[in-house]
Amino acid sequence: MFSRRPLARLGAAVLLLSVVCGVLAYGELYWPLHRDSPPRTVRIALGAGPERISAALADVGLHRPAWQIALVLRVRGDGARLKAAYYTVEAGLSLADFLDRVSRGEGQLAAFQITEGWSWSQIRQAAALNSDFSGDSRHLSEPELLARIGIDKASPEGLLWPDTYRFAPGSSELQVYRLAVAAMRNSLETAWAQRAGGLPFASPYEALILASIIEKETGRDDERAMVAGVFVNRLTRGMRLQSDPTTIYALGERFSGRLTRADLQSPLPHNTYVVRGLPPTPIAMPGRASIEAALQPATTRALYFVARGDGSSEFSDDLAAHQRAVNRFIRGQP
Repeated sequence: MFSRRPLARLGAAVLLLSVVCGVLAYGELYWPLHRDSPPRTVRIALGAGPERISAALADVGLHRPAWQIALVLRVRGDGARLKAAYYTVEAGLSLADFLDRVSRGEGQLAAFQITEGWSWSQIRQAAALNSDFSGDSRHLSEPELLARIGIDKASPEGLLWPDTYRFAPGSSELQVYRLAVAAMRNSLETAWAQRAGGLPFASPYEALILASIIEKETGRDDERAMVAGVFVNRLTRGMRLQSDPTTIYALGERFSGRLTRADLQSPLPHNTYVVRGLPPTPIAMPGRASIEAALQPATTRALYFVARGDGSSEFSDDLAAHQRAVNRFIRGQP
C-alpha cells in the first residue's frame, strides 16, 4: 500500500518552513529602516496606499516591499487612517513604527505662503510651482476658478489673505484659495467695523483697493498711516492719486523697470495719473497693517510724499514743498 507518512512529513516540513518564513518576514517589520544619519524625510501624499508608500520610501533610499506595508496595515486595520504629511525617519526607526506615525498623523504638513503685496498672478505662479498641490485648477477658466473659491467679482486681485497655509501633500490648491478668501473677508469686515469716521469709501472693497496701493507704496509699518492720510486727503479733494504702483500694475508685462512720461499718460483703468479716484480693483494682496492704515489713516494736511532713498518718505503739505523734496531726493539737487 501507498504510505502517507512521507507525505505527512513533507507537509509538516512545508508548514514549518512557511511559519519560519512568516516569522522572519514579520520580524523585518521591526528592523530599522536605516541605521545611518541624518534622518530622512518621506512624503506621504493623499490617498497613498502600500504601493505609493513603498515608492515614497524608495525615493529617499529606504526599501521595503509593498506587501510588507500591506501586511501591517491589514493586521492593524490602519489603511483608512493614514494621514498625508512629511514624516521624519530617524536612524533605528522600524517600518511598523513609521506606519504608526503615519496613522497618527505625526508629521509636518506642506506649506504655501501668500506674501503681502503679491498679485493674483504671482500667487498662481507660486501655486503652479508647488509640487505638493494636485494642480486641479489648471484646467479651469478664470470665471470657473473664481466661482469655485467663492469670489463673486470679475477679478480676485486683493481678495486673498496673505499668510502661510498648511495642507496635506496632494491637496487641491483650491482648498488653500478658499481659506485665503475667507480669511480676507473676515479680516476686512472686522477692520471695516472699526473704521474711522468721514472716510471717502462707499464699501469695504473700496477700502481694500486703497489698502493694496498702500501695501505697494511703502514697506514701513510706521509710515502706512501717513501714506493713507495723504491718499484720503487727495480722494476727499478730488485729486488724482498719482501712485506709481498703480501705473506699474496697469502696464503689466509692458513695464520696462522704469516709468516714462508716456507710461504716466497711458489711458489705462488702473493708471491713477490719468484716472481720478480709486482704480477699479486692488493691485495686490494687502496685509493687516495696510488695511488698518486705510481705515484708520493719520490725521495730516499732507498731500504729497516722495521716497528719500533709504526706505522712508518725505511728506509735504503743498506742491512747492513737494517739488523741493523731489529735487533733493530724486534729482540730487540741493
